[in-house]
Amino acid sequence: QVQLVESGGGLVQAGGSLRLSCATSGRTVSISAMGWFRQAPGKEREFVAAINWSGSSTDYADAVKGRFTISRDNGKNTVYLQMNSLKPEDTAIYYCAGAVRGLTYIRREYNYWGQGTQVTVSS
Repeated sequence: QVQLVESGGGLVQAGGSLRLSCATSGRTVSISAMGWFRQAPGKEREFVAAINWSGSSTDYADAVKGRFTISRDNGKNTVYLQMNSLKPEDTAIYYCAGAVRGLTYIRREYNYWGQGTQVTVSS
């Protein structure tokens, strides 16, 4: 099995920055790509960013391009999401996820999920 644990969420003012971390453990050799999703109250969970295992390829949702950066440190078994220029509409629970098949923005193609971390951006 694979375990994913997010951290780094919190309350920040608009224009500020946060860095989320996702620590992975267990049978991580089965994971080809890692992603971040978010879910705001009353809305569906949506794709934010993804990165392949080597870190050579990334993908971003249009809403976060140029503001968010996904990265990974395989030595630390950790994936990061650096979030800059945060907006109130970025407020959501952010989830880390692992995909066996490869880099994808499709939620149902992710096999493993963390418990989520709350990000709140005040105006």
